[in-house]
Parts: sequence; C-alpha cells; structure tokens
Amino acid sequence: MANTDAELRSRTRENPRSVRRSAGNAEKAAPNRNRLRRILSRWLLAIAIFFDELVFKFSTSVRPAGFNLLIIALYSAVLGMILWLLASIAKTRKGNRKVKKIMLLIIPLLFCIEYFIYRQFKVFYDLHTIFNGAGHMLTGFWKETLKLVFSLSGLWHIFLFYIPTLVYFIFGHRLDACKPPRKGLRLALAIQMVIMLLAAWLLIRIVPVYHNTYSVRYNFQNAVDTFGLMPAVRLDIKNDIFGGKKVGFAEEQTDESAEEDAQPEDAEATAGGRPDAHAAEKPVSYGYNKLDIDFKALAEEAGETAAEMDEYVATVKPSRQNEYTGLFKGKNLIMITAEAFSAEVIDPKLTPTLYRLATKGINFTDYTQSATAGTTGGEYAHIFGMLPTDGGSSMNDTVDHNNYYTMGSQLNRLGYYGKAYHNNDYTFYDRNVTHVNLGYSDGYMGYGNGMEEFVSPAWPESDLEMFQGTVPTYIDKEHFNIYYMTVSGHNNYGPDENDMTEKHWEQVKDLPYESDEVKGYIACNLELEDALTYLVGELEKKGIADDTVICMTADHFPYGLDHDAALGDMPLLSELYGYEVNDYFQRDHNRLIIWCGALEKNEPIVVDDPVSCVDILPTLSNLFGLEYDSRLMPGRDVFSDTDPLVWTLFWDWKTDLGTYIAATNTFTPVSEDVKIPEGYVDKINAIVSNKISFCKGCLNCDYFGHVFGDG
Repeated sequence: MANTDAELRSRTRENPRSVRRSAGNAEKAAPNRNRLRRILSRWLLAIAIFFDELVFKFSTSVRPAGFNLLIIALYSAVLGMILWLLASIAKTRKGNRKVKKIMLLIIPLLFCIEYFIYRQFKVFYDLHTIFNGAGHMLTGFWKETLKLVFSLSGLWHIFLFYIPTLVYFIFGHRLDACKPPRKGLRLALAIQMVIMLLAAWLLIRIVPVYHNTYSVRYNFQNAVDTFGLMPAVRLDIKNDIFGGKKVGFAEEQTDESAEEDAQPEDAEATAGGRPDAHAAEKPVSYGYNKLDIDFKALAEEAGETAAEMDEYVATVKPSRQNEYTGLFKGKNLIMITAEAFSAEVIDPKLTPTLYRLATKGINFTDYTQSATAGTTGGEYAHIFGMLPTDGGSSMNDTVDHNNYYTMGSQLNRLGYYGKAYHNNDYTFYDRNVTHVNLGYSDGYMGYGNGMEEFVSPAWPESDLEMFQGTVPTYIDKEHFNIYYMTVSGHNNYGPDENDMTEKHWEQVKDLPYESDEVKGYIACNLELEDALTYLVGELEKKGIADDTVICMTADHFPYGLDHDAALGDMPLLSELYGYEVNDYFQRDHNRLIIWCGALEKNEPIVVDDPVSCVDILPTLSNLFGLEYDSRLMPGRDVFSDTDPLVWTLFWDWKTDLGTYIAATNTFTPVSEDVKIPEGYVDKINAIVSNKISFCKGCLNCDYFGHVFGDG
C-alpha cells in the first residue's frame, strides 16, 4: 500500500491534470452506473410482465398481434409501475427485494396456469372458473396434467415464463444496490403511470373493436387476446367488484324485438318458411308458443336485474307453433352430451348406427356447437338453452335456481321418470351438486355413487358399459326422460394412453389419415358407436323405438387433438375436418342428432338453416308439445317462423344471409347475389347483444324463480 501511495504521489507531481481527469471520470461513471441500475430496477417488473405477455400471446394465438401490442406494452408498463411502487414502500433494500421476488414468483405462475389450461381446453379461464373448475385438472385429470407440465413444450414454456424471475434472482442485488427512491420520484413515476394509462385508454377509444371488447362486448376470452392476460384479469376483477357484468339491453327495437301483439293470435302461419320444413299444402292457423305472463307487472315488483329482464322479455316477439308442434308428444327422451364428438366421426361403414341416427331422423346440415367453457359449458348450453356467460362457473350458478325450463323439469312436471348419468367421477365439475337440480326425478348417478357397479376402471371409462348397466334400470318405465354425459371420447388419443383407443385400434389403423392421433380419436369414439348400437337395439327389442327420441350432440370440438395449437395452426383438427381451421365457426361446426324410430317411416326431415346448441331446448320443447314461453329462451325452435341466428359469446354470428366476425368487425354475405337490408348488421348485433344479456341475467339472478316462483 505504501508503494502504491508513493507511486500515486509521484504521478501526481509529474501530471496532476491527468490524475484529476481520471478521478473525475470515475466519479462521473459511478453515478451513471447507479442511474442505469435505478432505471432498470424501476422498469424490471414492467419488462417482466411484457415479456411474459409476449410469450403467452405467441404460445396461444397465431393471429397477428398488430396494433394491440402497443396496448399490451402500455398496460404492462402501468401494472409493472404499480407493483414497483408497492414494493418500494418497504423501508429497507432487503425488504424491497423480498417483495419483488414474491411478485416475480407469482406473476409467471398465473401465466403458466392459464397456458396449461389453454393447452388442455383451448379456452382461457377467468378467475371464477379457475377456482371453481380448473382444480379438476389436478384431481380428475392429474395424469394428463402432469404429462402436459412435464412435456418438452411444457417445461420449455415454464422456463420462458420464469426467465425474468431467474434474471432478478441472479442479478437483482446489483439492480437494487441504490438507495430507496425519494417521495418526489414516486410522485413523478405515478404521474408517468397515469399518462400511460390514459394513452392506453385513448387507443382503446380510437379503435371501435377494442372499445367494444373493453366495455359493452366484454368477454374474458376476447379481453385476453386484445389486451393481454394481466389486463384481462384486472378487467375481470373490476367488473366483478363494480358491476361491470350487469345486464344491459339494447334500446333499439328490431323485428325480433317487436311488441308481442304485432300480429293477431289467429293470423295464418305455416312452418315459417324454413327450408325443407315440409309446410302443409293448405295454410294452417298456428298460435304462439307463449304463456299468459304479465312481464310489465312483474317488473314493478322485481329487483334491478330481474326488472331489466322483464322489460326486455315483454318486447320480444314469441315464435309460432307449426306443423311439427307436438310431433313427439308423450314419447320418451334420451339426451346425450357426447364427449369431444365431431361430425367427422359419422361414417356409413365405420359407424352405421351414428349414420342412421344422423340421416334418418331430423337431418341438421349446418350445426354449430359453440365452445367457450369446456365440457361443463357445453352441458350448460344443451340443458339450459343458453350460453355460459359465467364461464366454467355457469353450471354452479344454477344450484340454488329454479331451473324451470330444463327438459328434466318440463317432463318431470308431466310425471316422467328421470335420471342423469355420467361414467366418470361423479363429483367432477361438482356434478354431484349441480346435476341433482336439473329436474330429473331420480337425481344423478356417476362413477362413485353407483356407476362403478356397471363400469370397469379405465381411462377413459366405457360408454358401452354405462349404457349396458343403466338402460335396463329405466327401459320398462311407462315414460322416461334420461340424460347422459359420456366420456369415452376424451383425450389423450394415443393407443398407449387411452383404453378406448387401444380397444378399437384394429378398426382404425388402416384409415387414410397420416397421424395416429386422428386415428386414435376416431377409435375411442367407436365405443360411443357401440353404446348407441346397444341402446337402439334394446329399444327395438322392447318395441319402443318408435316412442323414444334420442337427441345427441357434442360438448365441444375435439380440442385434445392439438395441444399446442390455436386458430390457424391446428394441423390435427384440420386433418380430421379436411380443411384449414381459421375461425371459431370452422372450428365449432358439428352435428346435432334428433332421431325417433317413427321418423324412419317417412323421408328424412332436412334442416339446412344455421342451427346452434342453444336451439336444442326450444326445438325439443316444441316437438314434445310442451307449454313453454319462447320469449324466455334465447335460442329458437328451428321449425318456427323465427329467422335463423347462430351467435357466440365472442359476439360473432351467422344467419342465412351471412357471417359476422366481431374481432375484425366484418360481415361476409353468403354469396354475391344476396341482398343485405340496410342496417342489417347493426340490427343483428343488437339482437345478439340482448340474447347475451339475457343469458347473463339468468345467471346473475334466479330469474325463473322470479317468474314462476321458487318451484
């Protein structure tokens, strides 16, 4: 040290200006380094969130990011700054770092959870659904969940999401080596945050599609895609706390929302002009499917939500009865929600029973099974005739409601024996709680409360064994009303991981598909084919096939085929379908089966209008000749005079004139020759908005309890 000091004094005497310059540079360099560290420290959380948003977006969507990348960046900056300000409240640098570490452990975890949910179900789950439904991934599907997590892609994505966390854990002590920020700096940063928030808000206001998604057309799926995951979660929480999810009906009157007495009760009407509806040769006078309910009077004594609903329903035009009203009156009903079923499974040689049911009953050629909340969402749509506006929690919301218009309740009021069945865990999706309130007189049976007597342990369990065990328990009843939720079509589809695929592999191994996954998917659906073959055979043996109606469709498209894919990049689903899947309507096309042995005596009834899952309940209600009010069902009886309309919770819709995609605000006519009435798109948008609001209102309050009493 002495020698060094001596050398320094010697150099100072020789060149004092050079030493002072070096010392000055060193003094300047230190503050510059500190300033850079402070900047990086302030923006670290914002950078981490934006990085995870980018990884998440390009892992779950191949649609061009475009202009919304700027919105995602602004929201990431704002959220990151808020979290930094919260962390800076800690009085010591050590405490500050601990808070940041906790944040950087939790934030990527949320991205990981949503990513694996998307890989499994091809939808994003809001917080309600995560807490109420996604936990079943770790219980009922724990093997599949582990396989997803520990796959090469799963581990890689976990690593990507946690890169900012790793960087901070390694280098954070250097970034946070400076003193905590002064109060003045906190205020300046808060002002910057407000400016960025206003900039994001202004961008949303400028772009109508973004503004609609943020406000009147809010939907968690669209919000994630437009604004990013973290802003969508914030928006979802805000709507829950401040009532952003309240119902609200369009004020504009449309033809569909005309006064109910616009036409006299005795006016002449036929089958409504639907294609191939076999209208009678002579005009027949038909009444309306409506009840004598004074909704305006009900509104005067109702709460806010119920009153809004009453006022809206009072303006809806009821649908006409028609020549098919009561066609199935007094017959038995078997409703089936088939796990991951698709129209492409139907083949005259490979699945002759499915082909028979699909083509020799009522033949639906343009059917959409909207997929927005996985299996439980599909069940909800079939059973309640509404789309699940509360995501995977929608079915749970009905537990304490008067479920007046389910087919279970309607036929139960006529004295039918009823029961619901499922061949997987009876508690899955809380079916032991929800399915006992669907109106079936004898409740619900699943694996664990009786079904294990009929079905062997397997994954997935056998549909055939479920039918073989349960059909004998009700087939001798005078009138029965049965509901099945199957499971044999569940993924994964490899022969070594799916017992149903392995069982039927020899039947599919030579099919003209390139991938074994597609062959495996068809193989496991052959168990459903065998179950239906057994069912129809037993009905015919008993001589009651002509007196029994089978109604079947899917809960959702086979999302298990493409774990890592999104719209525009679904190679296996596209291979199955035979075309590139680029939008929700292409993805969700399916087949609805409504069959009765008595129908085979005549030519098939063909319905080639657009039809969707919410149309099943009103169509069955009309076919069974039930007393119901069509104004209380957002779907339509497909044989009525109501114009066809397929709509989704993404605000997309399709009619006999064309298709509207809300994300791009574009309407495409069915052909160049079709004439589109002036204001047509705005009119249908208003109708769709009202239907979604009605679905939302029914979940927000016990609306049918309000109309019909506690039941």
